[in-house]
Amino acid sequence: MAEKILIVDDDVDTLKLVGLMLQKQGYQIVAATNGPQGLAQAETENPDLILLDVMMPEMDGYEVAKRLRANPYTANTPILMFTAKTQLDDKVTGFEAGADDYLTKPTHPTELSAHVKALLARSTKSRGPAIAAPAETRAFTIGVLSARGGLGVTTVAVNLGAAIQLASQSDVIVAELRPGMGTLGPDVGVPDPQNLTRLLQAAQVDVTRQKVKEELIVHESGLRLLAGSIHPRDALLMENLAQVELIINRLVYLAPYVMLDLGAGLSKPNQALVKMCDHLIVILEPIPNTIMHTRALIADLVELGISPRSIQAVVVNRIRSDTQMNWTQVQDKLEHPVPAAITPAPELIYQAVRTKSITASSQPNSLTGQQFAKLAALLLDLEKQQT
Repeated sequence: MAEKILIVDDDVDTLKLVGLMLQKQGYQIVAATNGPQGLAQAETENPDLILLDVMMPEMDGYEVAKRLRANPYTANTPILMFTAKTQLDDKVTGFEAGADDYLTKPTHPTELSAHVKALLARSTKSRGPAIAAPAETRAFTIGVLSARGGLGVTTVAVNLGAAIQLASQSDVIVAELRPGMGTLGPDVGVPDPQNLTRLLQAAQVDVTRQKVKEELIVHESGLRLLAGSIHPRDALLMENLAQVELIINRLVYLAPYVMLDLGAGLSKPNQALVKMCDHLIVILEPIPNTIMHTRALIADLVELGISPRSIQAVVVNRIRSDTQMNWTQVQDKLEHPVPAAITPAPELIYQAVRTKSITASSQPNSLTGQQFAKLAALLLDLEKQQT
């Protein structure tokens, strides 16, 4: 596979010229026109070498180099400073910031090629990774939502995440993307979680994989959780869609499976987030009005471009009642397959909240645990069919 080089330069002509020169030599080229963009590309593209201009607005190359070296995922990526500055002090500053080599503009293609080859060869021979390199396979991402609130979306998301973790023996992240309406934190013993809020308020350049990883709560079950805050004012933070998408694009490289608790409805953020999911779980209860709303939700999802086969409807029975419809009746009214139903288990759920545990992992042999295990097995089968 061709070695990948990231070029960070605000001069578009330089980007094109240098990129073309290196492409002709068989390298794969990725480009960024400013420092923050370069930092993001460095983390997501995992380049073998970074060619970095010094003189850039907003964030110069020295600062970019320092941040690259401070990030465990890019700490050992070779950096070749490429600049018009020729003073010795400028070169010293570059090396102190973390540069491995230095070239002044303009440079001859032969000289550029020689420096690139030497850096790549030296890196291959002598550099070891600062930490275990993250898997670059994107997570199998499952979104959980409902047509209206109060149907148990968070309960399903966290228990399904636990069931997938047990079945796959793999890491699972559950992200409660409902700042201001969070229940996950208090349920697992974190009464006022600020993790998601801090990420939503951070500068984009600071939202690295490492930063997102540090904000995850590690539950005793092994699940890693990103919990929404309990302060209603924080709900406005979801309006910054670019920030939300950036956080998800970091999360999906931190574990093989990611569960997104999307709450209720198709807000503007949710309309974008559902498209980032491999499958969607739509929660409903077996009463006529909810079935009507859920049918409309599924129709809207299909109109957004979501394949009906990627939407799994799950009936959640929260109370024991003879007045509710049975599974077959719900499926007929919904006009969409219903592959799973969760029977009422208020005592189990209450016990889990009281002990800060998760039913699907703490009591996997219970009827509820087995129902979540069945749903997890279905999703893991769907993942295999997709790959």
